[in-house]
Amino acid sequence: MTDPIIKGREIVAELNPNMEEAMDRRYGDLLPGVGEIFVRQFGAFYGREGLAMRDRYIATIAACTALGGQTKPQLKVNIAGARKAGLSREEIAETILHTALYGGMPAAVNALNAALEVFEEEGKSE
Repeated sequence: MTDPIIKGREIVAELNPNMEEAMDRRYGDLLPGVGEIFVRQFGAFYGREGLAMRDRYIATIAACTALGGQTKPQLKVNIAGARKAGLSREEIAETILHTALYGGMPAAVNALNAALEVFEEEGKSE
């Protein structure tokens, strides 16, 4: 298996550019090397075989939705990554709606609002 940091940097470059640098800028004074830690974990989990990247994003969006509104920043990052991994807006919305059965309607509404924000930003950059 490829070293998780190498795999993580490959995946991040495609789906979440500058993640490592952003983590270091935000938290590096408090936690030196934190960007590399997150990218390594990203590579270790997202770089595994067994699930397509789009399926990993469906699982991630569902988990963040079920956890509720406190995950909004991470949910938005993962919705943007899911779009880059090939998920349509409708597939993302259906994933969120399906999660309402297990995570509750308020969590799903919060997640749908986060998705709309991401979709609006996409529209501005097109």
